Amino acid sequence: MGRSVSYPSGSIVAFTVLEVEDSDDWEFEYEWLRDDLRERAARAFPSLVAHDGWRGREDRILMRNAYADFGVSIYGSLVAVWIAERDDGSYWDAEWRTAHSPRAQRYSASMIASGTCRMVKGSIANGLHDLLSGGQDDMISGRS
Repeated sequence: MGRSVSYPSGSIVAFTVLEVEDSDDWEFEYEWLRDDLRERAARAFPSLVAHDGWRGREDRILMRNAYADFGVSIYGSLVAVWIAERDDGSYWDAEWRTAHSPRAQRYSASMIASGTCRMVKGSIANGLHDLLSGGQDDMISGRS
């Protein structure tokens, strides 16, 4: 069985391919992708702020707010762009004092209700599909 690109469990995720013509340009293209994703996500989700971190070893956090991490994972040329409920120590410490998880779930539901995320062909396709694909039709979206 083959391996695929990683993304956090329970995330809303969109998939695409990072096309690099010259392998020497791979780091440049990946950095450009991260910067472009941050810029587009900030416009789509104004509450997100820049954050440089990791969820595990493969899922890179680019931005976050009080409830969610927004990030990218890559394996070979396969790219997963995702948004998921936060899963870090300070989030769960705050959860202990005031329940955040139900709020995070409402936050995700509000993205769907507001049209930022929408149901497409039986799966949830988020605003990342349109915003981050730049109109490309090769991005596939869904909920994990």
